Amino acid sequence: MILRLSHIRKSFGRKLILDDINLEVERGSLIGITGENGSGKSTLLKMIIGELKPNNGTIDYQAKFGYCPQESTLFSQLTVKENFKYFSIAYGLTRSESDKKRQFLAEYFNFDKYMDDRVSTLSSGTKQKVNLSLALLNDPELLILDEPYVGFDWETYLRFWKYSKEVIKKGTTILIVAHLLTNQEEFDKIYQIKNKVLI
Repeated sequence: MILRLSHIRKSFGRKLILDDINLEVERGSLIGITGENGSGKSTLLKMIIGELKPNNGTIDYQAKFGYCPQESTLFSQLTVKENFKYFSIAYGLTRSESDKKRQFLAEYFNFDKYMDDRVSTLSSGTKQKVNLSLALLNDPELLILDEPYVGFDWETYLRFWKYSKEVIKKGTTILIVAHLLTNQEEFDKIYQIKNKVLI
């Protein structure tokens, strides 16, 4: 198992959000979690990445992970290249490792012509491409995506699925949390948050 959630419970004050959530995710799998707005998807995701702590239960994983949030983590006043440099340092990548991966991702997702542009000048779709690519920069073993399709054009959408299939074959695990999951036949398992539990 690359990720295990055991008896997770989360409340804010007296308001119970999630109750007794259990999940086991195997390496090299594609897992989806869906649910209505307000069902607790974002809360669960934030606990998995460590932004929130559960009131009860444990979350265990032994993996290098990448996280692509729905809201961009980009520094708007920096250029695309400068954002890559910043995240490369945070990941502990060498300059050659960073340059090679950055070039590959920029060409693969077709934003290489924007490398010297400030993020603030980019379209929402291009920002999302960069946002996703930064999550892929350190070749994560566990890739966690929050509403990854938002802002993608059709070509980028297809490239996203092609890339996902390629890295899953190499053993990467992908967890997608979204209101609407497309290409459901590609998933190994899809869970739904309903009435505060995962089913």
